[in-house]
Amino acid sequence: MNWPAEAIWEAVAPLLPGFTVEVLPELDSTNTELMRRARAGQFEPVLLVAERQTAGRGRLGRSWHSGAGDALTFSLGLPLAPADWSGLSLAVGVAAAEALHPDIRLKWPNDLWWQDRKLGGILIETAVGLQARYAVIGIGVNIAARPADGLSTPPAALQELAPGLGAPAALERIALPLVQAVQAFEQYGFAPFQARFNARDALADRAVKLSDGTSGTAHGASESGALLVHTAAGMAAVTSSEVSVRPA
Repeated sequence: MNWPAEAIWEAVAPLLPGFTVEVLPELDSTNTELMRRARAGQFEPVLLVAERQTAGRGRLGRSWHSGAGDALTFSLGLPLAPADWSGLSLAVGVAAAEALHPDIRLKWPNDLWWQDRKLGGILIETAVGLQARYAVIGIGVNIAARPADGLSTPPAALQELAPGLGAPAALERIALPLVQAVQAFEQYGFAPFQARFNARDALADRAVKLSDGTSGTAHGASESGALLVHTAAGMAAVTSSEVSVRPA
């Protein structure tokens, strides 16, 4: 594949001194690799792309594999020091969705959805850096249709929305807006992204069930990025990303 590494570098480097773009034919996981590097003392800003992932990871330890051309899998690593980390995955989702297609919805806390099917996911991890924590922001987006593999709902694919849009072009759309969003989040927190997230909220005004058995109606994200759910006991602010939320 012909990746626009130089164009991305030219766009992003003025915002992130020392920034590099790296494309590898195969990796276990771009997040895992950047976390390995961080533990070895490498904290430079980098965009790491894998054409093929053999052991990609989703939230709650779910595995996520991709073949060359099937998906866009990459991680952005950079030192980051926001006053509050709450809502970062939502801000990242906003940036990715807005960059890719107006019809992409966001499912709290870290999924891209289209027509109630998962299109992509976000996984954020951090390591102890020198002056600030080192954030590793992983994004995976299905490009071509994927087998359902026992899933109750087949995954969505970007080429259903944008035929002909391959992984390299999708990355070029996302890279600069992603960096800009992360830097805005570092400075201002989630509040500036709240309305943008809620405009694409896939769960808005829908009956939802939390993994602890609580049921209610979702009412968007708060200014801090919590999911607001109206339950029998009143309005609850769901903050743990370990809570799985599903439309009831």
